[in-house]
Amino acid sequence: MFKLSAIALLLVSWSCLAAVSQAKSFGSPDLGTDDNNAIATDEETVDPFASCEIYCEGELLHTIQTAQPKLFADSKTFVDMKLNNSPDKTLADFKAMMEAKNQTPSNEDLKNFVDEYFSPKGTELEEWTPTDWTENPSFLDLISDPDLKQWGVELNNIWKILGRKMKDDVLKNPQYYSIIPVPNPVIIPGGRFIEFYYWDSYWIIRGLLYSQMYTTARGMIENFLSIVNRFGFIPNGGRVYYHGRSQPPLLTGMVKSYVDFTNDDKFAIDALEELEHEFEFFTNNHNVTVKNHSLCVYRDSSSGPRPESYREDVETGETFSTNEARELHYSELKAAAESGMDFSSRWFISEDGTNDGNLTNLSTSLIVPVDLNAYLYWNAKIIAEFHSKAGNTKKVTEYETKAEKFLLGIKEVLWNEEAGVWLDYDMKNEKPRDYFVPTNLSPLWVKAFNISESEKISASVMAYIEKHKLDTFPGGVPNTLSYTNEQWDAPNVWAPMQYILVEGLNNLNTPEAKNMSKKWATRWVKSNFAAFSKDRHMYEKYNADQFGVGGGGGEYEVQTGFGWSNGVIIEWLSKHGRDISTGGSGGAAASRVMSIVSVAAVTIVALIAGRVLWQNWFK
Repeated sequence: MFKLSAIALLLVSWSCLAAVSQAKSFGSPDLGTDDNNAIATDEETVDPFASCEIYCEGELLHTIQTAQPKLFADSKTFVDMKLNNSPDKTLADFKAMMEAKNQTPSNEDLKNFVDEYFSPKGTELEEWTPTDWTENPSFLDLISDPDLKQWGVELNNIWKILGRKMKDDVLKNPQYYSIIPVPNPVIIPGGRFIEFYYWDSYWIIRGLLYSQMYTTARGMIENFLSIVNRFGFIPNGGRVYYHGRSQPPLLTGMVKSYVDFTNDDKFAIDALEELEHEFEFFTNNHNVTVKNHSLCVYRDSSSGPRPESYREDVETGETFSTNEARELHYSELKAAAESGMDFSSRWFISEDGTNDGNLTNLSTSLIVPVDLNAYLYWNAKIIAEFHSKAGNTKKVTEYETKAEKFLLGIKEVLWNEEAGVWLDYDMKNEKPRDYFVPTNLSPLWVKAFNISESEKISASVMAYIEKHKLDTFPGGVPNTLSYTNEQWDAPNVWAPMQYILVEGLNNLNTPEAKNMSKKWATRWVKSNFAAFSKDRHMYEKYNADQFGVGGGGGEYEVQTGFGWSNGVIIEWLSKHGRDISTGGSGGAAASRVMSIVSVAAVTIVALIAGRVLWQNWFK
């Protein structure tokens, strides 16, 4: 079982080297009981962070990632490549190559080295069709509009496209990979993201549950539990180079979702140890004291630039004149990545104390975020609920007390009577940050508010929506109202943020809030449907200013797939599908697009098969 002394070591880590020593202190991984997917382990356990000296920091990483001209268009490409030799041999041969080239290798030298010592990204995974995938999940029966029902079929098919399973070699030789071994197959987000990501998986799992893929959903949750058991927390994503940061803590919510769908109370009770460990990881290592309340912030515990965005971080770091200032900048970049909102003016603190600026103004760790503290309140409430199922009275009281402390801090530090909502708190300038971001309403989603005050809160929230004209955007509520070209700023709009807003408003249970909730859910479904009908893609993010258009900005091109977008839409088709209609010519046009694409697909298949009946399709 998990060792508390090992937790202590992990929690104070500040470098990749520390992470390596921590992993050793955990002992052999215990990776689940699924005989088909169990990770094979020898008596001598391979250090799970052995590859970190290649992928997390060091001269080799720096040299490859900062080569001029760049070797890869996307910095993530290199750190996702497989080693062809052991880390020790790779580093020794790299050092010899550098000495032979007088520490000034040409681009051709570096390219040849990478080609010889690394294999292309993605070689650690193989496509996998979920064994519990069903052609006609029951949520389709809840959709009245035929075009939307056909779309639901298409979205259900995407789970097969996004399914991945690790090759056996990853489990036997993890030191050759940056990917973190897990026992069960996963549904990936899509695009450049070919491994699991922590908070993405919450909405993916919700979508899987509505698609009746309970085994796949459970397997993904078991992966996370195994990671907590081994490492003490869940990294940002499934790569060793994320070892210093996590993401919004939604594992407990995943377990709660699974139990709500399956009534498998034993699963919840068996998960309690890991859920408590993760909760304590956040409260012990992200805590700050504000106005005599202990609350939490996003922060990172590693050194150097983000390996997956190394060049970009080095370039912004050049603005700073000292190594100390650059290191602080890297830490703030990674803290913002831990929040999931990388990047946004939400985390900018300029010289005048506003949210103006750019990435050099990132001050994530100095901002007490509404969402993180709301999630931790929620986690404590759910853990107390699970202990109640187990009959652990003392534990119920313990976690109810922890929840109440968070609730009081959220009310006294983050609730802003003048704004009528919760606001992030700027510790540097000791003031609330009165800028719109959907997470200002995240306490509504997790019910981190006094239910008896629902009418009052509803009135102030509706006034806030009106004041900021949040209902006027055709493509959904943007993540902020600042147009900075950062991907978590306007005009981009994201599925998880729409979900938090919509489900939160619904939880207020007043007619006004529930009507707005359904209106926004309907608009989001229709906008996503319009984009899919036109482009045949589910996007990672969308454009709030334009109906049915994918988003942009940030460090990389808009990604398709896309796990959490699929999950949110499937849930809302399940909940609202009887009442949503594509309506009019728009729906008919969308139907024609789908029909044409379907006919084309069938025709191609027929041609490949050598059939001649395809000619009859167009008679």
